[in-house]
Amino acid sequence: MRGRIQYVGHATVFVDLDGVRLLTDPLLRNRVAHLRRSTRVPARTRRGVDAVLISHAHYDHLDLPSLEKLGKKIPLVVPRGLGGLLRKRKFESVVEVAVDETIAIGELEIRAVRAEHDRSRGPFGVSADPLGYVVSGSKSVYFAGDTDLFDGMEDLGPVDLGLIPIWGWGPGLGGGHLDPARAAEAVARIKPALVVPIHWGTYFPIHLGLARQPRFVDLPPVQFVEALGKTAPSVRVEILRPGESLEL
Repeated sequence: MRGRIQYVGHATVFVDLDGVRLLTDPLLRNRVAHLRRSTRVPARTRRGVDAVLISHAHYDHLDLPSLEKLGKKIPLVVPRGLGGLLRKRKFESVVEVAVDETIAIGELEIRAVRAEHDRSRGPFGVSADPLGYVVSGSKSVYFAGDTDLFDGMEDLGPVDLGLIPIWGWGPGLGGGHLDPARAAEAVARIKPALVVPIHWGTYFPIHLGLARQPRFVDLPPVQFVEALGKTAPSVRVEILRPGESLEL
């Protein structure tokens, strides 16, 4: 069965595989606090989603207003420890998972895997160990969420497709993120047949783009492709801008 992915933007990817439609870390707003979106959210993103995969507690990955746009009945898969927050907001179908636990959604197996990232949702919010997910069906897809490099990352692969974060939303990165060079190293360890970089080109601080979109928004994939040519030249890479799609 054919599949398709759409890079919605930031860490949000629409995965349509074996008759199941998944959405990762939905951030579906054109303005988020002090951030402006570079392109509008594709209209079809909210239609026909079967389940949502949430990687961790940070506000740009677990965005309650975006989840509410999808409806309170949408099945949510979240790291263990985040379910209470969502049930308080009246979401009706929440499944909490931890590393190496698997669930089935239609014909797909979803396995929660390790991620190396901050686990908190601010000083007074909930916290949970961050996750990535390996989605397995007729193709295998690794969604990294937010992560840094970690020992044992090579055990996640090989997979058919790696959705690997390469940046963030500002001119610099804090700890626990992959920049283009470290993302290329992650690819070399995981060995996907195809990699699509995510977590770039979507949001930027409003004050840095008053006259025009800041240049740093478009630089990460250029740097990633250059680094990948040195560390994992045999891996095919497809650069999708927010809103663009790819047939699997």
